[in-house]
Amino acid sequence: MQRAALYLRVSTARQAEHDVSIPDQKRQGEAYCAARGYQLVETFVEPGASATNDRRPEFQRLIEAGTSKPAPFDIVVVHSFSRFFRDHFELEFYVRKLAKNGVKLVSITQEMGDDPMHVMMRQIMALFDEYQSKENAKHVMRALKENARQGFWNGSLPPIGYRVVAAEQRGAKTKKKLEIDPLHADTVRLIYRLALEGDGTTGQMGVKNIVSYLNKRRIFTRDGGRWGIGQVHRILTRRTYMGEHEFNKRTKTKELKPVSEIVTVPVPPIIDTETFDAVQARLKARNPKVMPARVISGPTMLTGLIHCAKCGGAMTIRTGKGGRYRYYACSMRARQGPTTCTGMAVPMEKLDDLVADHLEQQLLQPERLETILASVLDRRQEQSERRREHIAELNKRAAESELRLKRLYDAIEAGVADIDDPALKDRIDGLKAIRDQAKVDSDRAQAMLDNSGSKAVTPQMVRAFASTARQRIRFEGGGYRRDHLRALAQRVEVAEGEVRIMGSKSRLLQALTGKNSVNSVPTQGLKWRRGGDSNPRYP
Repeated sequence: MQRAALYLRVSTARQAEHDVSIPDQKRQGEAYCAARGYQLVETFVEPGASATNDRRPEFQRLIEAGTSKPAPFDIVVVHSFSRFFRDHFELEFYVRKLAKNGVKLVSITQEMGDDPMHVMMRQIMALFDEYQSKENAKHVMRALKENARQGFWNGSLPPIGYRVVAAEQRGAKTKKKLEIDPLHADTVRLIYRLALEGDGTTGQMGVKNIVSYLNKRRIFTRDGGRWGIGQVHRILTRRTYMGEHEFNKRTKTKELKPVSEIVTVPVPPIIDTETFDAVQARLKARNPKVMPARVISGPTMLTGLIHCAKCGGAMTIRTGKGGRYRYYACSMRARQGPTTCTGMAVPMEKLDDLVADHLEQQLLQPERLETILASVLDRRQEQSERRREHIAELNKRAAESELRLKRLYDAIEAGVADIDDPALKDRIDGLKAIRDQAKVDSDRAQAMLDNSGSKAVTPQMVRAFASTARQRIRFEGGGYRRDHLRALAQRVEVAEGEVRIMGSKSRLLQALTGKNSVNSVPTQGLKWRRGGDSNPRYP
């Protein structure tokens, strides 16, 4: 008896809540399996998920089960192929992926075979399903844009400072609009006031200072959380607060749409236009593209490696006294204020010297390196022994196949075996294949063994590595300190009274055995974004 799995899906959460489709799909699926004598072993239910992509939990669980060995079922039953996938390319991709593991996809309402004509028909139906899905999406977006043009809200979570209220009833539908939420609107006004005027004791505040001000005074976000830089910046740049909410601004992938696609929805303003424009002018003046950030010359040895032991966040460079003093400070504390993390700030030169001294005096000693790498070298030796045993086994298999071939050839020459016998031909071809494959695998394994043998670590190599590294860690200009430190340490944690340095033995061994030894440690250049501004605005 063949085993079957049911996959049931509806497009929207509303359909799932009202049992529009799933019970009917389930009933038809069970009847279909019973009529054909299939054993129903599992049912996958996807409530409210689109079939235009594969980001569906139950779908992924089904594919994972269907491609496992052995598969727990032989057939996947769906109501129609559009329940499984609407994109014709993706449909064929997953059909073939299941088929490779012996699992077949069948449709209750679109039953067809496996011959080329039926495959073509399935693909054509998938194309129509894909077209229908895109047409439906187009009509839905047209309705949403028209709803926005009329000043109504389309149902997403409103910006902080607003709430959704019923505006009018049109048949069975309730049209909604935004109104000002008195509880949180004052927080929005406060943020704008701090940006333009400060709190009375200081001048105008930047985004970071506003975040620290709000968190220190326990002024929480709408959901009771702490403020972050991104949240405050969005409030200060969102046109909604001056009465112009932009609908349909971005795609699902967060890319900006053309200006012609955007619909401006009138909403009650929380701040006036003059205040909004003044804040935008100030933010633009502080933009690094307009006002370049201070350039700090010289190497920053621990950038990207150093973390705060209190919260685990990265520590970044901070300056004082006009750039004369530089510190490593907790970025979480800098972004969200001291109530987030009480991590300390450490003078950059002091910490750099401390880490360099420890690596030079404790790690970069031949005896210490040998002790640290002992377990790694033991594993490499064990791996080499296993590889030699594997090579010997492959050579033995090739020799045995060669010997059997010789016996068959001797039998043919002696007239004992008939060379035209199909079974004899198959036997000879099989032995040749085994012999040739064993030789290829043996040569490949031998090359890997020779390559690893050329990188064997000797006491002389360890002493040379330690000596060169100790010299270069003090190289003026930061050459080794900046470019090669990641071969020795991959993480540095700073806590009260202690600094913890962590590294990888395999990375250390790689640096030691690489070409030209110490000089081979790869450098890492800056990876600048190829795209434009991460938060662009329309002119």
